[in-house]
Amino acid sequence: MFVPLHDNTILKIIRFQFVTGLIVLINVALFVYTHHIVGAQGEGSLATSFGFIPAVIMDHARLDPSLHRVPEEATLITYMFLHAGWMHLIANMLFLWVFADNVEDSFGHLGFALFYLICGIAAAYAHAFAAPQSQAPLIGASGAVSGVMASYMILFPRARVWVLLFMKLPLRISALWALVGWFAFQLGSAFFVAQEGDVIVAWWAHIGGFIAGLAITFALLKVFRARFAGG
Repeated sequence: MFVPLHDNTILKIIRFQFVTGLIVLINVALFVYTHHIVGAQGEGSLATSFGFIPAVIMDHARLDPSLHRVPEEATLITYMFLHAGWMHLIANMLFLWVFADNVEDSFGHLGFALFYLICGIAAAYAHAFAAPQSQAPLIGASGAVSGVMASYMILFPRARVWVLLFMKLPLRISALWALVGWFAFQLGSAFFVAQEGDVIVAWWAHIGGFIAGLAITFALLKVFRARFAGG
C-alpha cells in the first residue's frame, strides 16, 4: 500500500533510539545467518523450530522432536526476529525505523522493549485464533511493528510523514491518515483476500499487534503526557 520514508517528529527525551537500533541489528544479523550461512535446508528447519506454529501452540499438532529446540512458548518471541526474504526484512525494518524512535522516546528504552514484545505476542495469538489448525510457521516482525505504528498514530497523529504510495508516488501526509488507511487495508485483506492452501498471509497478526498497541498506548496516555511535560 505505502512505504514510509521519513517523519518530522523530533526526539524530546532520549538522545537516540538504542532499542530500536538493537532490534534492527538483531533482525539483520539473524537474517544473514539463516539465509547466507546456514543454507536453504537449515533455514527451513530454523523457521520451523523458532517460528510460531498455531497448531502446535493450540495443541492441534506436535512438533517433530528433532526440531524442538526451544519451549513452544518461547516461539512467541523468537518468531519476531526471523524473516523470509530481503524484501520482508527491509519492509519491516523500514516501518520500524521511521515510526519507532518517537514511540521509544515516549515509553523510554526498557518500556519500549517490553511494549514491542507484548505487541508481537498479541499478534501471534491473533494469528493463532484466526488459523488454529495452521502448521505453517509464522515469522517476521510485522505484528510487533504494527503495534508500534498504532502507538505512533495515537501519540503523534498530526506528524507529517513522507511515504511512497503504491511504491511510486511520493506524498507527505499526516500520520493519522496514513496509519488509519494502513489498518483499514489490513482489515479488508483479512476478510476479503483469499488464502491459498496453507500459505497464510498474517493479516490477523498485523491487526492483533495494532490493536494491542492502541490499547497499551491509550492506557498510558497520562503517563506519556506527564513524561513530556517533565522533559
